[in-house]
Amino acid sequence: MATTTRPKPKSVFPKIISTLWLLFLSGLAVFILYIYAVSVNFLNLFGDLPNMRTLENPKSALSSVLYSADNKELGKYFRENRTPIEFNDLPENFVHALMATEDIRFEEHSGIDPEAMARVAGSLMIGASKGGGSTITQQLAKNLFRTRGEELNNGYLNDKPGFRTLIHKTKEWIMAVKLEQSYTKQEIMTMYLNIFEFGSNAFGLQSAAKTFFGKNAKDLEVHESAVLVGLFKNPNYYSPKFNPENSKRRRNVVLSQMVKYGYMTQAEYDSLKDQDIALKYRVENQNVGLAPYFRTEASKFLLKWCRENGYDLYADGLKIYTTIDSRMQQYAEQAVEEHMKDRQKEFFAHWKGRNPWIDRQGREIPNFLQTAIKRTDRYRNLHRQFDGNQDSINFYLNKKIPMTVFTYDGEKEMMMSPLDSLRHYKHYLHTGFMAMEPQTGHIKAWVGGINYKHFKYDHVKQGARQPGSVFKPFLYTAAIENGYYPCYETLDTQVCIPLGDGTMWCPNNADNKFSGEKFTLRNAMAKSINSISAFLVNKLGAETLVKTAKRMGITTPLEANPSLALGVNDVTLYDMVGAYGTFVNSGTWVEPNFITRIEDKHGNVLHEFVPKTVDALSEETAYMMVHMLKAAAEPGGTAYYGLRHRNGLKNEIGGKTGTTQNYSDAWFMGITPDLVAGAWVGGDDRSIHFRTIALGQGNKLAMPIYGSFLQKVYADKSLERSKEPFPKPSTPLSVELDCSKYNNGIPVDSAQQDEFYQVPAPIDLDAF
Repeated sequence: MATTTRPKPKSVFPKIISTLWLLFLSGLAVFILYIYAVSVNFLNLFGDLPNMRTLENPKSALSSVLYSADNKELGKYFRENRTPIEFNDLPENFVHALMATEDIRFEEHSGIDPEAMARVAGSLMIGASKGGGSTITQQLAKNLFRTRGEELNNGYLNDKPGFRTLIHKTKEWIMAVKLEQSYTKQEIMTMYLNIFEFGSNAFGLQSAAKTFFGKNAKDLEVHESAVLVGLFKNPNYYSPKFNPENSKRRRNVVLSQMVKYGYMTQAEYDSLKDQDIALKYRVENQNVGLAPYFRTEASKFLLKWCRENGYDLYADGLKIYTTIDSRMQQYAEQAVEEHMKDRQKEFFAHWKGRNPWIDRQGREIPNFLQTAIKRTDRYRNLHRQFDGNQDSINFYLNKKIPMTVFTYDGEKEMMMSPLDSLRHYKHYLHTGFMAMEPQTGHIKAWVGGINYKHFKYDHVKQGARQPGSVFKPFLYTAAIENGYYPCYETLDTQVCIPLGDGTMWCPNNADNKFSGEKFTLRNAMAKSINSISAFLVNKLGAETLVKTAKRMGITTPLEANPSLALGVNDVTLYDMVGAYGTFVNSGTWVEPNFITRIEDKHGNVLHEFVPKTVDALSEETAYMMVHMLKAAAEPGGTAYYGLRHRNGLKNEIGGKTGTTQNYSDAWFMGITPDLVAGAWVGGDDRSIHFRTIALGQGNKLAMPIYGSFLQKVYADKSLERSKEPFPKPSTPLSVELDCSKYNNGIPVDSAQQDEFYQVPAPIDLDAF
């Protein structure tokens, strides 16, 4: 019997494989079509992608940096605190930590890591989470081009459930591949580390290193790098400042990843894992760092320049080079703090049990605080909020709330009402100090007040106050230009000058006495004798004095009244330092300046600044005025004891003290051959001051700041500041400056006794 062989059943596997292959190809085709559709924003379904120009020139906001003359960073202007860093300045340990934690195959993939994506897909299928699949390049694309922002997500499907995240990811894949095609791995890594936000207003690795550890990125140690890499997962949750335990755990995860991939040994990890995180945390802002008042005033100039030249100060990464010397600035700030702290203690003791705001009769000014608070933003905001209802306004002005207040012993947390706070701050004295090179006009130090965080008002350039006797050198300059000379003698007698309204101006001396003695002009200026200033202004005319002061750089309004001779019109410290520089600079006024050049982010020079100059005085007049000013620092002069004995300064110095009516303003101006400086001290309001000249005069309140500053400057040999005598004029003088060489003495102006009214006058402590 024959047997039959059944045919073997056909295998289903080829059909399955064929079907799977067909599905794969179909899926691939759909995927490719989908990617293409997203890339061209087909039918506006997906929203736009960045154009090629954006890809070729990716922009992120960069801080503009302010540098000192000795190339130290003074501060930044920014919306996002970001300072770019080059790849060569990236610490190797940071790069290794980042790759080990975020993208170990960064050097191998082309923007998308298939292995990581497969791992994520597998995890999702089994309901587990094994971390994200985004590469460093994808994260760069997300942050650099803001792929999840509204601007690129204006397509029809973006608002549909389930589509938004997929579209975001797709755009990041596309841009990541394009980035890899356009940039090297080093460039991608550098861009990513320059744009990432680490928290605490720190954008980019350099700013983060400064903010959290107080150092440059290139100096980060491996455990510090691991802390910052930990922030890539979540800057807030793993913040070493606000969540130190979370940060420490995450740091150790980063370090263990470095062990896993061979960037660190187990022994090294074991030595670091239990260490606490040591921070030097400081958020960069305008309240901290050197020269905060200067940085704010400089920004006003820079913003105007940027508007006129098409730049953004807060985003274009400009490099701004200033005239400030970081060492001199530090010494100036130290001198101010040391002196003002002591004077403030004295002021508190002087007014213990009383309020310091008084009228000319020494009586407390009624409703002083209630009037002053109406000038504050807090009052204006309350007025708007309650539509002028005074009961509601007064309730909140007297309601105690937690406040951080300034004291010289550090900030203190207190419960205070706004009126309490105003009372507290009105008890403080304020100051301004500026130092400048007279030959160049370069400002070397600028201190606008006692504490920028709590007192924003700048007393160098923003504020103007009565100068008192520091204005007198302009009068003596006018006298020398009109034929007088340092050895010319006048009498210390009362001078009364008729005014246009029929009254007489009869100024008193500081001690309310007239000696009747003869004084040379040099000694009269050194002793600041008011009667002789009155004699000169009457001879020369107030108009002449105005013209002289304006020619030497005073920009504030000056009234042509005889009292101008005693400094009754407000001036700025900024103008006064510039004007005194004219004496030292052989008669040439150089406009005080503080910016030398501006560069773009690549170091290309955009502008170099040349200060304005004016031939204001003859060389001879300028030198004679230097000779006159030197008398203040010689025996008998108002600055002699303080500068020579207290500060031990032996070199040639010129100067002038100034004290205004009721001791509201104390001044000192000082000159050396290569440095001119000025200091002002006074209350926030003119009614706030000491009650005695012993405590409120210029050589007590203002001069010590100058003396301490100069002492510190000379002690720093790296500054190489001159202690040589003032240089002589290039040609012989037309007059003799040694008064002892006038054989027959110097006659008093014979007309002086006859042409002035000698009538009694009430005591008038006008500016002296």
